[in-house]
Amino acid sequence: MILFLLDKNHLTEGERQMPAKTTTHRTAAGIPYTLVRGGVKNFNLRVCTDGTVRLSVPARATLAQADEMVARHADWLAARLGERQQRAEEPLPDKAAALALFTQVSERYYPLFADVLGGMRPELRVRDMKSRWGVCAPGKRRITLALRLAARPVEQVEYVVLHEYCHFVHPDHQAGFWALMTRLMPDCKERRQALRRG
Repeated sequence: MILFLLDKNHLTEGERQMPAKTTTHRTAAGIPYTLVRGGVKNFNLRVCTDGTVRLSVPARATLAQADEMVARHADWLAARLGERQQRAEEPLPDKAAALALFTQVSERYYPLFADVLGGMRPELRVRDMKSRWGVCAPGKRRITLALRLAARPVEQVEYVVLHEYCHFVHPDHQAGFWALMTRLMPDCKERRQALRRG
């Protein structure tokens, strides 16, 4: 994801008073993208897990600024889209094999959370999720992991499993959650970035 600040001093009064939140589909430099205007303070450009390009911009941003942002990062976007296409062509792992891998990794982290979980292991599930690597349902004592995660390096699998375990202690992503993650996995930021890069 790429972030850029918008200098509001370069906008006219009319540009500053655009609608609060709108979504449009546009093309810049031959790249189709979804433009979401409003709800953010900075420009956020990303390639989604489904292979679409999404640009979120402040409500005051102009269409020209949005198109220019996409055009300026066309090479970066093309590289990310190529990587996603290559991964999309790879077959998904077998669910039983994925569950076996996730269970093996889970067993390493369970002892750290046994007290929080009342001495009961969480239920592990595997689903073909497109937009998330994992989901924790603390009230149900359940972790659901994406089938495609099993095809990633074990360091990234460990990151996601521990991430979901930490939600049994901190159900949100506030400072306490990240402090716990960092204490238990000092290189969690690097692993997270590698997971996001694909």
